[in-house]
Amino acid sequence: QVQLVESGGGLVQAGGSLRLSCAASRSISSFNVTAWYRQAPGKQRELVANIASGGSTNYADSVKGRFTISRDNAKNTVTLQMNSLKPEDTAVYYCNARILSWRSGWNAYWGQGTRVTVSS
Repeated sequence: QVQLVESGGGLVQAGGSLRLSCAASRSISSFNVTAWYRQAPGKQRELVANIASGGSTNYADSVKGRFTISRDNAKNTVTLQMNSLKPEDTAVYYCNARILSWRSGWNAYWGQGTRVTVSS
């Protein structure tokens, strides 16, 4: 079992920055993929960015050039640096980890979410 705890959300003005952190209950080096998703009111949850165990990253078009995902294996944390925030970035942000097990296949774990509100 894996517990993920997000932190760093809050209220920020448009153009500002926030740094979200996701702390894992065990070594993230065992995570095949770690990601940040977000869900805005009335919308489906969407992928924001992910990072594979080898370090390759992927971003939604809407955040490319503004957000950066990184992982610190020593601290068992995954970070999402968000710059040049826009009101449309307002959402609850969730940390996600996917682990491939030879016994059970892919297992996905979610944090409880952290709210980000960007005012115009």
